[in-house]
Amino acid sequence: MSVAEVKLNAFVKTNGRVRRPPALIVLCVLAAALLVTMLLAATVGAAGIPLARLPAALGLVASEPGNALAARDQLILWSIRIPRVAVAAMIGGLLGASGAIMQGLFRNPLADPALVGVSSGGAFAAAGAIVISDSHFATHILFLQPYLLPLAAFVGSLATTIILYRIASRSGRTSIAIFLLAGLAIAAIANAGIGLLVFIADDRQLRDITFWLLGSLSGATWSKAATLAPVLAIGVAAMAFISRGLDVLILGESEAFHTGVDVERLKRICIVLVSAMTGAAVSVCGVVGFVGIVVPHLLRLVIGPGHRLLLPASVGLGASLLVGADTLARTIVAPAEMPIGILTAAVGAPIFLLILLRQRGLVGL
Repeated sequence: MSVAEVKLNAFVKTNGRVRRPPALIVLCVLAAALLVTMLLAATVGAAGIPLARLPAALGLVASEPGNALAARDQLILWSIRIPRVAVAAMIGGLLGASGAIMQGLFRNPLADPALVGVSSGGAFAAAGAIVISDSHFATHILFLQPYLLPLAAFVGSLATTIILYRIASRSGRTSIAIFLLAGLAIAAIANAGIGLLVFIADDRQLRDITFWLLGSLSGATWSKAATLAPVLAIGVAAMAFISRGLDVLILGESEAFHTGVDVERLKRICIVLVSAMTGAAVSVCGVVGFVGIVVPHLLRLVIGPGHRLLLPASVGLGASLLVGADTLARTIVAPAEMPIGILTAAVGAPIFLLILLRQRGLVGL
């Protein structure tokens, strides 16, 4: 264990001696939980695939020639279920890791990517794309029609990040406080814009905007999974380079600077990572709240605050939770589908309230 981790554990440890499970065991348990969740998600749905037929559907064993049931299972599994499970896992990992990085950057367990307005900026751009899709202007961009919504959401998230960074940066230094406050202001502006678009939208557009704002994975495809995969891979690779800096940063910027951490460079890397990961997630599934708050906080209670383990663990737990939530969303009211944002909010909001009460000393945890 590094000196930074020793100091960090001493800084956050409360009454009594805290015993943490080994990192390898934690990661193995999370990987096993994700695998089980993905297998269950692949078999559950309006057209169920029993576990006994799963090997044939996956192509692990040969099926009888002319077996229509096996052909149906393979079509459902490879065209619908597996792409959706893969997209859900990657989005959950992106949101969980974004929350962990944001909380380490702001030194606050209540921080969330949505606080800096990235999600709101992407949602505003997506709502605008829905409204203009029926306008005369849309006839000039027909070639972009299949990609208009995710592209607009990603561009909106990216534009929000650039604006925030320009506002918060001065003389080569980035103020985290200004970044947060500007993010809150831009989120309010984006929400006002969304309200205006809702006001002028027709009934069909209003339903589309509402479903987007509540979050959905119904449009998951292999192409969207291929879009998310490099973003997640870059984020996971960057975790190895920022974990020590985030560990030391929790003790204060001055302490981090004197231990050899380039604080400004760390801020820039974290801001770009969070914005890219959140923007990519929003561009595919819409707005899914509370994953970035709940996942890192629950892990921090079990494995401690060290980011060397917390960041990859947040990817694993976030992936498992979102795969499970999406499975429940498409089965609880089958054959209809419940927006996944409703489920994540229903679970995340009480936990968020519990965190607030714990900080006030009103409850013990």
